[in-house]
Amino acid sequence: MEAIQSWVSNHKLASIGAFWATAVGGSFAYSRSRTPLKPSLRLIHARMHAQALTLAVLSGAAIYHYYEKQGENADAVSSSSSSPGFTNSA
Repeated sequence: MEAIQSWVSNHKLASIGAFWATAVGGSFAYSRSRTPLKPSLRLIHARMHAQALTLAVLSGAAIYHYYEKQGENADAVSSSSSSPGFTNSA
């Protein structure tokens, strides 16, 4: 699982693009089996579903990035305040 996370972290745009393409294909296949629409309408609906899913993934990625940076900042502050050269004289 860690290998997947590191690959996604290093290839953010490729993973989002792959997710979008998979969502379009899955939505198109689902709508093809469920509704008697013309192919052009099925493609439009599949694209809309994929865009909604992509926005959800991007929002999740932004939240993850925000909290990841917050953790790095907290670690930097705690390590600088516990350094041996730091004295707090009043």
